[in-house]
This record gives sequence, C-alpha cells and structure tokens, in this order.
Amino acid sequence: MELLKKTAQNLEKNNYKTYIVNSKEEVYGIVKSLVNKDSVIGFGGSESLKETAVLDLLEKDGYTLLDRRKEGADIPKIYRDAFSADFYLCSSNAITEDGLLYNVDGNANRVAALLFGPENVIVVAGVNKIVKNINEAVKRVKEYVAPKNCVRLGLDTYCAKTGRCIALDSEEKFTGCDSPKRICCDYVISGRQRIKDRVKVILVNEELGY
Repeated sequence: MELLKKTAQNLEKNNYKTYIVNSKEEVYGIVKSLVNKDSVIGFGGSESLKETAVLDLLEKDGYTLLDRRKEGADIPKIYRDAFSADFYLCSSNAITEDGLLYNVDGNANRVAALLFGPENVIVVAGVNKIVKNINEAVKRVKEYVAPKNCVRLGLDTYCAKTGRCIALDSEEKFTGCDSPKRICCDYVISGRQRIKDRVKVILVNEELGY
C-alpha cells in the first residue's frame, strides 16, 4: 500500500487525479461516480479493464459505449469517434513511482486518445504496473507486456516466439522487430498534465492485466 500511496502522491503532483482502491471490485464504483449517465464512452483494448468487468457493468447500466467488441463494429470509425468521447477508459503499460505513465502501442489509437481528444480519460492499473523509473518501464514492456500480448493475440512476432523483444539488449531501446504485426510502434511517456485532472488514474492494490 505504501508503494501505491507514494505513486499516487507523485501522480497528483503531475496533475493526475488519483484514486487508490484495494480490489478490482471497487473500480466500478469510482468509474460510475465520475461518468455522467448521458456520457459517450470510448475505451482501449485492455486486459485490466476486462478483469474489472467495468465495461460490461457500464453496458448493463445503460451507458453509451463506443463498443469495439461488437461483431461487425467499424473499428477505424470507433477509433476516430473516440476523440470526441466524453470519457475514454484504458490502462497503462507501466506507471513510474515518480508519477509518469509509459505506454507502447501498435495502432496508436489508445495513446492518441490518452494524449488528446476525449474530455476525460480514466486509467485503471494494478499494482503490478508500478515500476521504479522509465528504464524499468521500458524493460517491463519489452520483457513481459509485449510478448504476453503478442501471444494472446496470436501474432507472428519475434517476442511471441522468444519471450523478449529483439531490441532489449540494443542501445536503441525504441526499436523492434520487422514483423508487420509488431505492436510496439509508438512509445509515449506522459509527464505533467497541462489540463489538471483531465486524466484520472485508479490504482488497484491487486495485480491486473499485463
């Protein structure tokens, strides 16, 4: 819990509104307290969100979702529409103890919405996402997050086969393999937020997602 408190304090210093909860079951209560009933809600692909059941609960309670999960969904349109959403939900690949978010994307729809567009962003992250610094965040993605996601998605990439990024030992940390299915294309460090509290972070004292 001390790690969560320290990280939350530093996130607040960087203008992220931050909440700490003990379990994934508490996440929806925070989300529901923030989201207006008439809000349009977009979201990024996230195992953390799936494990909290937040999206299913929002749908059950009648909220309007730009739902990329639906069969036949126009995914490119949903990606674009998310920029005008009232709220955007996602997780983060890593959060540093000094209050930075680190995210790596393939299509960049998630990091783009995190940075600009939706009026509010809610980031849900388990304690397993907290790392000491940006170097540890980079390592976490290349050694764990990217390989896990590539295996989950059935992608033919170097890390899916070997369990680690081909660039892990290179001085060029922000490169990768030549696979057309590579998911580590855009690397984003989110520091201090100019619009105070636009990005809200819910830290969960449990492990969630990758």
